[in-house]
Amino acid sequence: MKADLAQDATTSQRNIGLIGATMIGVGAIVGGGVLALAGTAFASAGPAALVAFALNGVIAFMTARSFASMASAFPQSGGSYNFAKMVLTVRAAFAVGWVVWFASIVAGVLYALGFAVYAVIIIREIYAELGKDAPAWLNSHAFVVVLAAGATLMYTLNLLRKSAGGGNLETIGKVIIFILFILFGLWALSFGEGVESKPVQFFHRGTFGLIEAMGFTFIALQGFDLIAAVGGEVKEPKRNIPRAMYLSLAIALLIYLPLLTVVMTVGVGEGGSIVELAEGEPDAVVAVAAKNILGKPGFWMIAVAALLSMLSALQANLFAASRIAKAMARDRTLPWAVGKVSEKRDTPVGGVLASAGLLVTILLVIPDVASAGAAASLIFLITFALVHWTNLLAQKRGAVERRRMSRTLPVIGGLLCVALALFQGVAVPSAGAITLIWVAIGASIYLTLFSRRAEAIDAADVARNPMRSQARGENPLVLLPIANPASAAGLVSVAHALIPPSIGRVLLLFVIRQPEGDTADQALKNTQELIGQTLSASFKSSLYPEALTTVAREPWPEIARVARTRGCQSLLMGMSKLTETEHGEHLEQLMSGVDSDVVVLRAKPEWNVDSAKRILVPVGGKGAQDELRARLLGSLSRTADREVIYMRVIGLSVSDPEAMKIEEELERVAMGEAPGFGRVRIIRSNNAISEVISQCEDADLTIIGVQRMGKRKKHFGRFAMRVVQETTSAVMLISRRG
Repeated sequence: MKADLAQDATTSQRNIGLIGATMIGVGAIVGGGVLALAGTAFASAGPAALVAFALNGVIAFMTARSFASMASAFPQSGGSYNFAKMVLTVRAAFAVGWVVWFASIVAGVLYALGFAVYAVIIIREIYAELGKDAPAWLNSHAFVVVLAAGATLMYTLNLLRKSAGGGNLETIGKVIIFILFILFGLWALSFGEGVESKPVQFFHRGTFGLIEAMGFTFIALQGFDLIAAVGGEVKEPKRNIPRAMYLSLAIALLIYLPLLTVVMTVGVGEGGSIVELAEGEPDAVVAVAAKNILGKPGFWMIAVAALLSMLSALQANLFAASRIAKAMARDRTLPWAVGKVSEKRDTPVGGVLASAGLLVTILLVIPDVASAGAAASLIFLITFALVHWTNLLAQKRGAVERRRMSRTLPVIGGLLCVALALFQGVAVPSAGAITLIWVAIGASIYLTLFSRRAEAIDAADVARNPMRSQARGENPLVLLPIANPASAAGLVSVAHALIPPSIGRVLLLFVIRQPEGDTADQALKNTQELIGQTLSASFKSSLYPEALTTVAREPWPEIARVARTRGCQSLLMGMSKLTETEHGEHLEQLMSGVDSDVVVLRAKPEWNVDSAKRILVPVGGKGAQDELRARLLGSLSRTADREVIYMRVIGLSVSDPEAMKIEEELERVAMGEAPGFGRVRIIRSNNAISEVISQCEDADLTIIGVQRMGKRKKHFGRFAMRVVQETTSAVMLISRRG
């Protein structure tokens, strides 16, 4: 268990160079999509299918630019999911990751089925060559599914053995075959005898047919995004990821456009038309065209290329899906087991098995190649539109470098992706239904199983990495009321530790009680001295907060008013002592009246956050404060080296297996919130409060969560009050906003 945690904490080894990254893109793009869907495109648009592929290429290059911009700024594995996690909320990131993981898997389904279809065609041809009739079971859907599942199993085993992408031989082989076929076709077109074919209107079904063909075949250019999905394993990512994306797209279009030209001209056959050919053999139109041009050698050439294309694209999508799953499991937006990594081979075992298992399951549900292609195209168009949007947001917030046309291209590209996705959802209702069902399943799973831990880990990661706060457009404000100048410097240091540097703000609040009679001058003089002493102490520590002075009859309602009107993320209160009668009731009323996170520090006046090297975190209850605690610990770990001890007291009657399960879960919490500096301590006792009080004395700071119960209910329960009253070390009570 601990080995798994340590493995997950390390950054993936970067072992993929420019050529390897380009091979992943080319392997996913070239061949599989055009071979499986060219017939569908020609049936919808006629010869204008060539225009459909070209326009899709323009959209793909626009999208690749947004991907390249984001991948250069955030070069970790996960692709669209990683971009959304950096720029949007963790809930939005889960939605994107859930959809793009599914999209890669459905694309894998498309290519697994495509491989099976071509394998059946080849087997039928072999029977014909031998002068025998093919058996009936050969044409059954069940046999196609068995072949597709077998190919999936083969590459699953390969990905479990190797950490790199692989599939380069298949990719090189199919590219060579396509180039040879194009050269033969262009020679036949230029110097061969003319072929009399039926004339067909270029835009066979007008604009509708053109757009329908674009929607069906957009996935034929999908694959460049997989380079970003494995970005954490690419060497020199800022340089190699963008180059690999552009190269793979350029190679694909340089093959696709001449290939389609050859197919719809010299590949049609005597007396036929490209539309009739496409309608008669929608899954094998390229193979039939090759046979018409070169005879049986042409057919076998394309048949072999088809098998290699489908297999390399299947492998690339399964490879990328496993990395997306691993990234999501690391962030607890998928089960922990999905993120398991092999210690020996450094392969994401959990991600590979989960992705392959889901792929095989979908194989049993999706009826044919066209349905898989339509669903995958729609889902990828949605995720590509989201990448354009996240790129715009990141540019606006200064997290991504702005370049020439950097704002215009994402807008145009995003709108085109949305328009094409909407059209696809209407034109192919099954594709829209599949997408909506999958999103609904994901939303219910996230809210019931993943939300608490995922949001806590996300909060800790954002706190440790201030750039994420900038990318999300956050500008957190901590309100710190000051009454005692002796403790001001320590409290200001805590407040600054709670916010990302250069982004967050600390607002000091000085409340003057509304003076009566001749006391106004003295009250003003006392406040001026307090402000001067506080700011002087802050400046000596190189801390520069803002300051606000207000006048009110009572300070506590005024603190609540300022917190509400200023939209404060956090409210920090300092207390030298805290009892139910002294400050306790006021604090509870204050917590009920604000929508901010509340942090109450009970410490000696001279206490400073830099002295909190050893932090005790008693864990138990429903975890309502997990997100705030994680953000606080992430912030504290950013400013100094700390040791965080997660302590759990379990009863003497708890069995050993159950205790081990509790310890493993607590280790996962520690790894998520305090990676590398979190420790776990399990204590058996029937007196939890006494054990916590005893452990507090050895800690520099103890953090205890306090649940916000309601306006007329007590917040500080017996546990929190006893710890505060019976310990001398610093105690921090935290309560998350309602």
